[in-house]
Amino acid sequence: MSDEIDTTVPPSGPGCQECLAEGGWWVHLRRCTACGHVGCCDTSPQQHATRHYEDTGHPLIRSFEPGEAWFFDFRSRRTSRGPDLAPPDSRPQDQPVPGPAGSVPADWRDRVHR
Repeated sequence: MSDEIDTTVPPSGPGCQECLAEGGWWVHLRRCTACGHVGCCDTSPQQHATRHYEDTGHPLIRSFEPGEAWFFDFRSRRTSRGPDLAPPDSRPQDQPVPGPAGSVPADWRDRVHR
């Protein structure tokens, strides 16, 4: 499992890399434990965290939400605990959910995956 979790790599940024590049938005954020990629959750329209797993084979993610420290394994579909990762542990506290500010459509609830 040592190649699946790198405790020294920082997160790729304060939000979903792809959504930020495309002008999109997300509901919640997830962080790859192997490379630090921050992507959006499966409730989000683009589901970039899962796409990252499919593209790279990096199987473990950690919540990138304030106050959440759970890990998820895409292979077993189970949550667990894990080691502390390089800071920061979450998106900025003042970043809204969904986010980012100014990019979330008024009808966002109708656009999420359930």
